[in-house]
Amino acid sequence: YKLGKLKKFEGIKEGIENTNYSIETEKGKYILTIYERRVKETDLPFFSNLMVELSKNGFVCPKPISNKDNNYISDFNDKKFMIVSFLDGKSKSNLSPSECKIVGNQIARMHQITKNFKFTRNNDLSVRSWRSIFSQVKDRCNKIHAELPSLIEANLSSIEKEWPKNLPSGIIHADLFSDNIFFKNNKFSGFIDFYFSSNDFEAYELATCINALCFNKREKKFSYDKDKTLQLIKGYETIRKLQKKEKDCLNILCKGSALRYLATRSYDYINTPKSAIIKKKDPREYIQKLAFHKKIDSFNSYIK
Repeated sequence: YKLGKLKKFEGIKEGIENTNYSIETEKGKYILTIYERRVKETDLPFFSNLMVELSKNGFVCPKPISNKDNNYISDFNDKKFMIVSFLDGKSKSNLSPSECKIVGNQIARMHQITKNFKFTRNNDLSVRSWRSIFSQVKDRCNKIHAELPSLIEANLSSIEKEWPKNLPSGIIHADLFSDNIFFKNNKFSGFIDFYFSSNDFEAYELATCINALCFNKREKKFSYDKDKTLQLIKGYETIRKLQKKEKDCLNILCKGSALRYLATRSYDYINTPKSAIIKKKDPREYIQKLAFHKKIDSFNSYIK
């Protein structure tokens, strides 16, 4: 890389998929990501192209840095890695309703920009994958919670049957948790961590955000916040109005998103070695969130 001499580097424990380092060289600050486990080598050009094209279109996100061979993806031993620009700002653990509105607006902007992109990627963690992930931890996830195997099995069967087929689709971020949303001086300063990005239902993005951003945590209890969801959707609809069929399907999309994180976090909780420089996230919060969605039966129940 033409980035001058390395001044310092430090491991980042926030990620749960890849190994990340913050690095500083003579030319500035960057993030180095080493790709591990579930990330396929063939998907890497999609991720780099997505961030490059979003940046070109004025959307704030990390921008891949090309190496001396003019490639964004580099090799080291048997692993691939990428260096991206450092994004100024910090994540907030708990977003306010007004911040949720800003996030909704930025999601719609991103969906609008990516409509014109010619490259695609199937969502490896869509509804089609959840049974396979669950089967790998079915015999061990009772260590996390005694009723987890039967709970996932029962919900998986009903969600697979009800999952919608023809909703507006495009490239979605697919992992917009608060730690992937940056603010600086109380203003939005970008999305990070695009390594789950793929083509899927745009309303599924909002369902994931409802689960990730619109519950308040008090000790180990999660309570739903209607105002946050209302503002998230209001922000989104300043750019794109949701269709009736998307609103009708919001409940099943929220259930599915909750089940996805229950399954994948259970897998990671059981399979991540203690030595890994990544953060293990407790899957049990999604038992509570899934239970909440099962009591809801309409779009209006989420916002009124």
